[in-house]
Amino acid sequence: MGKIHFISPEKLTFKQIEAILEEEYELKLSDESKDLIVKCKNYLDEKIRTEDKPIYGINTGFGALHNISISKEDLSKLQENLVMSHACGVGREVPKDVVKLMLLLKIHALSMGKSGVQLVTVERLIEFFNKGIYPIVFEQGSLGASGDLAPLAHLFLPLLGHGYVYFNDEKIEASEMLRQNGWEPIKLEAKEGLALLNGTQFMSSHAVYTLLRAFRLVKYADIIAAISLDAFDGRIEPFFHQLHVIRPHAGQIETAKNISALLQGSELIKRPKKHVQDPYSFRCVPQVHGAVKEAINYVSKVVLTEINSVTDNPIVFPDDDMIISGGNFHGEPLALALDFLSIAMSEIGSISERRTYRLIAGERGLPEFLVANPGLNSGFMIPQYAAASIVSLNKQMATPSSVDSIPSSNEQEDHVSMGGNAATKALKIAENVERVLAIELFNASQAMEFRRPAKTSPYLESFLEEYRKEVTFVKEDKILYKEIDASIQFLQDGRFEEFA
Repeated sequence: MGKIHFISPEKLTFKQIEAILEEEYELKLSDESKDLIVKCKNYLDEKIRTEDKPIYGINTGFGALHNISISKEDLSKLQENLVMSHACGVGREVPKDVVKLMLLLKIHALSMGKSGVQLVTVERLIEFFNKGIYPIVFEQGSLGASGDLAPLAHLFLPLLGHGYVYFNDEKIEASEMLRQNGWEPIKLEAKEGLALLNGTQFMSSHAVYTLLRAFRLVKYADIIAAISLDAFDGRIEPFFHQLHVIRPHAGQIETAKNISALLQGSELIKRPKKHVQDPYSFRCVPQVHGAVKEAINYVSKVVLTEINSVTDNPIVFPDDDMIISGGNFHGEPLALALDFLSIAMSEIGSISERRTYRLIAGERGLPEFLVANPGLNSGFMIPQYAAASIVSLNKQMATPSSVDSIPSSNEQEDHVSMGGNAATKALKIAENVERVLAIELFNASQAMEFRRPAKTSPYLESFLEEYRKEVTFVKEDKILYKEIDASIQFLQDGRFEEFA
């Protein structure tokens, strides 16, 4: 048996989530969560049996149809209809890792015993997770209003035997997946469809996935900036501790310390300089990278709160004898935070592209476009074009989604967060930043060869030695997209991140 993570009301952490994903943990419900789920369901069933007053989404219609009462005989059909009618997602398929996170975060939310679901429903979702059954979810369709209605409907269609899934790396109908596993479709009971579809797990799963990427990318941004600085024959004084303690932003101090440590022992950084200042893209790395790190830290706090929350509706409080219809599904906290994350990550790409440009500009003894015979060879002219194109796209996508709102459901949902759009954009921007950093690394490593026989620091020499196993020095023009792809793959492999 592999590693097991017990699902309970205890808080999930990013470290736990990363381990669950990377080390292929299986999930298992704790006894505490089983008791809470059963207690909540029993309370809800008794409430329905003994009371006739309307309870939103349980014996009424949904959204603008909240005033229409539903008979007790139709409560199960009501929930099934809800899931089927709301599966209106379009666009690209959501990455499997994000779908896996959606399952994990929804299971965790249901484990708190405030949603009124059957135990068998949660256990079937755990089976999906453990067996690598990934429902096909589409990228577009969420307003981030009543949570992520359309994408979560696609996530849970397979419980009913509808929709499609990936199972054993094959795309098959959910009904066939159930047959192969010897399962009957889940028969949803009162409130269950609403408990599954209301919630912010589409937004929050994208947020977690993007943050895990961002945590790694800001480490690489410091490493690659240090290589670029040394290859550009830059100055170390802007990274002195004395400068930063008098403007003591934590991210700024951390970044200056990182760059100084990365360049410890460099021959290049110690040698006398003819210039008294470097361009901002080098000199202001602590201020820019540092501000981005602090933004990421803020977003991570918001997201950590969200993934450890109950965000469906209505919410059941058995101990207080209350069922409350509120707005915990509204995605505004995530929408604002994800827009901030997009803006911050786009700045990492923006300053990286500027360093790339300075390296190819023929300054400080480096040849134009980083080739020995420019003119005959275009050298590294066009990788900078590619980086500039990506950076410009990031700027366009970083326009906030959260400032927009379109009323829906006959004006019942008259203010929406657009957090779903903020979430998918943030992930795209992080992916783009990885590409821009890879291009900077490609350029910086090339520039460094023109400084030989002088060396950078032992740490960075070791980093470059590993990189050179994948991407070699470019002596004359060749097809470069393969080198860029190899550079991206090098960063994705995660080498050296633990040292930065």
